[in-house]
Amino acid sequence: MLKSKTFLKKTRAGGVMKIVREHYLRDDIGCGASGCAACGGAHEGPALEPQPQDPASSLCPQPHYLLPDTNVLLHQIDVLEDPAIRNVIVLQTVLQEVRNRSAPVYKRIRDVTNNQEKHFYTFTNEHHRETYVEQEQGENANDRNDRAIRVAAKWYNEHLKKMSADNHLQVIFITNDRKNKEKAVEEGIPAFTCEEYVKSLTANPELIDRLACLSEEVNEIESGKIIFSEHLPLSKLQQGIKSGTYLQGTFRASRENYLEATVWIHGDNEENKEIILQGLKHLNRAVHEDIVAVELLPKSQWVAPSSVVLQDEGQNEEDVEKEEERERMLKTAVSEKMLKPTGRVVGIIKRNWRPYCGMLSKSDIKESRRHLFTPADKRIPRIRIETRQASTLEGRRIIVAIDGWPRNSRYPNGHFVRNLGDVGEKETETEVLLLEHDVPHQPFSQAVLSFLPKMPWSITEKDMKNREDLRHLCVCSVDPPGCTDIDDALHCRELENGNLEVGVHIADVSHFIRPGNALDQESARRGTTVYLCEKRIDMVPELLSSNLCSLKCDVDRLAFSCIWEMNHNAEILKTKFTKSVINSKASLTYAEAQLRIDSANMNDDITTSLRGLNKLAKILKKRRIEKGALTLSSPEVRFHMDSETHDPIDLQTKELRETNSMVEEFMLLANISVAKKIHEEFSEHALLRKHPAPPPSNYEILVKAARSRNLEIKTDTAKSLAESLDRAESPTFPYLNTLLRILATRCMMQAVYFCSGMDNDFHHYGLASPIYTHFTSPIRRYADVIVHRLLAVAVGADCTYPELTDKHKLADICKNLNFRHKMAQYAQRASVAFHTQLFFKSKGIVSEEAYILFVRKNAIVVLIPKYGLEGTVFFEEKDKPNPRLIYDDEIPSLKIEDTVFHVFDKVKVKIMLDSSNLQHQKIRMSLVEPQIPGISIPTDTSNTDLNGPEKKKIKLGK
Repeated sequence: MLKSKTFLKKTRAGGVMKIVREHYLRDDIGCGASGCAACGGAHEGPALEPQPQDPASSLCPQPHYLLPDTNVLLHQIDVLEDPAIRNVIVLQTVLQEVRNRSAPVYKRIRDVTNNQEKHFYTFTNEHHRETYVEQEQGENANDRNDRAIRVAAKWYNEHLKKMSADNHLQVIFITNDRKNKEKAVEEGIPAFTCEEYVKSLTANPELIDRLACLSEEVNEIESGKIIFSEHLPLSKLQQGIKSGTYLQGTFRASRENYLEATVWIHGDNEENKEIILQGLKHLNRAVHEDIVAVELLPKSQWVAPSSVVLQDEGQNEEDVEKEEERERMLKTAVSEKMLKPTGRVVGIIKRNWRPYCGMLSKSDIKESRRHLFTPADKRIPRIRIETRQASTLEGRRIIVAIDGWPRNSRYPNGHFVRNLGDVGEKETETEVLLLEHDVPHQPFSQAVLSFLPKMPWSITEKDMKNREDLRHLCVCSVDPPGCTDIDDALHCRELENGNLEVGVHIADVSHFIRPGNALDQESARRGTTVYLCEKRIDMVPELLSSNLCSLKCDVDRLAFSCIWEMNHNAEILKTKFTKSVINSKASLTYAEAQLRIDSANMNDDITTSLRGLNKLAKILKKRRIEKGALTLSSPEVRFHMDSETHDPIDLQTKELRETNSMVEEFMLLANISVAKKIHEEFSEHALLRKHPAPPPSNYEILVKAARSRNLEIKTDTAKSLAESLDRAESPTFPYLNTLLRILATRCMMQAVYFCSGMDNDFHHYGLASPIYTHFTSPIRRYADVIVHRLLAVAVGADCTYPELTDKHKLADICKNLNFRHKMAQYAQRASVAFHTQLFFKSKGIVSEEAYILFVRKNAIVVLIPKYGLEGTVFFEEKDKPNPRLIYDDEIPSLKIEDTVFHVFDKVKVKIMLDSSNLQHQKIRMSLVEPQIPGISIPTDTSNTDLNGPEKKKIKLGK
């Protein structure tokens, strides 16, 4: 049966176009219930159980299916995902509305419908002859959809009666819309609100905690006092932004001070790129990462960023007067040039809430169900939740979602989602850091795995098309110990004409990951492999990462090769790119490769090849440094794990060998050669990587620190910076140069991926290269997969596809990759921080030599070279008389009583784990030497109170 709509549309040219929309209605769409004779198995895929064995409901004791409306699906997805809820009918009308309103919820509901054990069935009601409804005159789209849902629910109940005479199966309509529920009951449809139904499941009381509290009655606080001003409606905000009354931007809460935030204004030509917000009322219920509209305050009300550290520790929600007192504390007298544009939030354009990890702060009121949840991320406000499991959840890491933030509530309202496990446990903490840094880490789905090659796999004749056979070459790989995802291999041999042939062979991942399929989409979403201290979260399934793509020795593997002909002075004479087949002759660690190079009695082909590569690499490095490439330093740490407990038993800084540098030089050379090639071929849509030059102000700290040691650091160009760092040596203080390079690293900008058609500045500052990309690690970086595809098209080894030559699509990919790389870095640092805490927990209190990296107004930031560990030594503590502190920003120096501290001074510190705050355990450092009465602690305090004032901060692995 065919329904058609016809309407007329005016074209740009002024003509009239008749548009006919056809809508097919069918009568062969199944109801989804297994064994339904009337449908005769017309449905495919996951189906509803014929006799649902679900938890008994006191409201509806007989077997039943659930049919939720759109709002229930959108807001109560946490309840629907619970294993207790099964046999749910998801209507096409509802699914389409969810898809339009929330992509994350839509993805979650698709995942649930694909889970066979949940028995969720998608019913195509919009194309079923008996359930399709036309929009009536004067009826809005919402009302039409509500009616369509009721019609489908009624049809189901009548249809199920036909299944068998003694069948008592019912379909229960779940809606939180009062009017819709009343109409359903009038029409004879059994209907309940989500809350009524969940509370009727007496065998599953824990489900109540997962209910999102949405009704305004729940949001009413007993006092009812209005704290915040009303958010303006979206239409008014858009008008205001258009007219320039309001500014749109991203809300960034402060980690240090819960009463302060900044808004980064969107758009390029805004003179006020950053607006400060201070005080609860001006923050007006915005949450970190929300898109907000702000109103700029008059200049007389502008403030300066506060230097006060304020953590929200209040348990009493009515203490708004206390908040106002704290806000006054922020407004210290400052000079006019310190004042920054200041504003207030007038409305929310888009909420960017996510599920938050953290811990429950149990209420002091006995038997209370209302408790505060403290998120692990200090930028997120505390959230009020209702739970009956408070005593079980104490000392656990849990996940909570925000439901709303009424005007009369000091905190947002939310609901419990799930329990992650005990705080401090390795698995729990790893899960927390992956969730908090938004690292996709669920196992790969069946849809993704279905695109992997079938095993046993071998190279076929078809694979050899457009490929060179390089299996005869003496290729080897050099990697860290224990590496299973080997991306790259190298070879070097002398040619008959006396020149050298050097090859970099990279795993041909793009051969296995074809554009647009589920495997490609998942790899693109993950963007990068994340390496934690004890765990690797792969970007691609293990069959590829550790087997078929990994260039292991003595097996044939597909590769993408970059081969140069060079003279003995490492000058490139010819470059060739080709897809290839290789057979690696050895998988070596850096240490093994170094031993071969240094050993006088080894002269086999692999060793000769390595020596040739090493010799050329030294020339390449020298030439690169002459051009102005920077050699910076960051203390990287390596943990030695106990083989039984997997706890860290030793912590050392990583040792770098010549062979590390050898591999790095050829990877850089390959990346630069490929960047030139893809940009030649695709000037508008090459995926490149740039590293912007830092603004001069970034270098202030480095220049001042060097000057305090009578050294001059020039920062006008990368070359002058590199040369002055080379000259900055002190015979009496050999570690000084490393400290300066560590400090220089902190001054740098972040390197980013970009699309060549969307940017004019391609320069890579750190490498002193006019163009650069990533080609050499496609197993662990999605950027390299795109670059492989571009290069394959450029050399005629593969065909193109529309998205590859769409610069806007590429720009979107780059945006996601930059985000994923940044988050992976933060997750890695958090993992190092956690393992460092475990190490010091078992080691107890230790004293070590340290160097001062920064001086602050009331603290020094030190680096302990032995552990590559950085931490802060504070000189002001709660409940102790404050020492006399004089801070000089110019030198920079800090005078405590009669002792002066400068950057790079050597001190001795005591390191211990402070567990006074379970959620934020941290490494705490105190001064041992030089001795300052009342400040330094004696070396023999082994029973130091670790639960003292919690004021330390730790930063690791920057």
